[in-house]
Amino acid sequence: MRKIFAIIWKDVVLRFTSPSEWLFFLVLPIVFTIVLSGGTSPSSDNRIRLAVVDQANSTLSAELVSALQKSQSVRPDLLPLNTAEDQFSKRQVSAILVIPAGFDYAQLEKGVAGLEIRQQPNNLNAMVAYRAVSAVISRVSSNVEIANASVAEAERIQPFSSASDRQSYFTAALAKAQKLMEAAPERLIVTKGSTADQIEYDPRANSSVGQLITWVFIPLIGISATFAYERQKGTLRRLLTTPSHKSIFLLGTISGQVLMALVQMVILICFGILVMNVRWGNSPGALALMLISSALAAAALGTTLGTFVKTESQASGLSIMLGMVMALMGGCWYPIELFPQFVRSAVQVLPTTWAMQGMLDIILRGQGVEGVLLEAGVLLGMAVVLFVIGVLRLKYE
Repeated sequence: MRKIFAIIWKDVVLRFTSPSEWLFFLVLPIVFTIVLSGGTSPSSDNRIRLAVVDQANSTLSAELVSALQKSQSVRPDLLPLNTAEDQFSKRQVSAILVIPAGFDYAQLEKGVAGLEIRQQPNNLNAMVAYRAVSAVISRVSSNVEIANASVAEAERIQPFSSASDRQSYFTAALAKAQKLMEAAPERLIVTKGSTADQIEYDPRANSSVGQLITWVFIPLIGISATFAYERQKGTLRRLLTTPSHKSIFLLGTISGQVLMALVQMVILICFGILVMNVRWGNSPGALALMLISSALAAAALGTTLGTFVKTESQASGLSIMLGMVMALMGGCWYPIELFPQFVRSAVQVLPTTWAMQGMLDIILRGQGVEGVLLEAGVLLGMAVVLFVIGVLRLKYE
């Protein structure tokens, strides 16, 4: 055991001698996970942000902002004028709605009320915001027009005794119009199809699982570079002249890489749970089974590849290329359901396909140990076959 631990420690020291190794071990996996998931958490409000400057602070302006908050297109954000203009100049908002002082029902009744909306040029979000504001203003104006029509009809039947009576009638008519407009039935009825989506996709879960597999498989396949380096430098031949058996060297080298991969997996899983709210902890037993079987399959592939390559640089290039291609074809970057059927059938020979499927079974479909036995069994079967090939073909020089 001391010899195995010595080999493991040697490989850990060699791997992390260069600070750039942390870029591939931790930084890039986290960055790609965040980017491909579209953010660290799902957005609860996907409406277009509209900066609103309320300089009137009137009942009408409050009603206008309230109506905008109910809009399905824009999300009003009340800001001071200087803040809104600063964000607009930095293109942090697509449009600004300025409600000027004096914007009230008296001005609207006279037809002299006005609003100012500023839009970013050639910006689709700004156009959507403009249409949303226009629709809200149209609804508010309709209420006032209805109230004015009611006042005119009442005044035709019997003139008001005073201006205050007329204003009281207008206020009551406006409130009645607003109430009736809110209770008006929808003229457009949206019916959603009942057909279930055939693709189970959660951008956070798929990104967390896919990037974990991608960035863990690449260094495990890179075991081939370790074998090539030892063989190229002659250290493997000298090592095997000592009382250490070949199995000790293989066990120490492979165990060390697998243990480092498991540590990397745990770190990325913790990031997924704490930052991205991914449900990695649905079944710890099933998760442990999938992590170990996936790591062993990738390490076995690296061991076999190490018997075919001649130099360390050749092994490094091939491990990166194979890791990326297998990740892409295995559904780690995009849902595998998007590929043609013949591609989906062909990629069943890749360990990334089974690793992705098994981990998504745990996260998305709530499967336990029994639910991932097939995926884990296939991965372990691949590991056995590839390890046998790698051990039999291992060359000392």
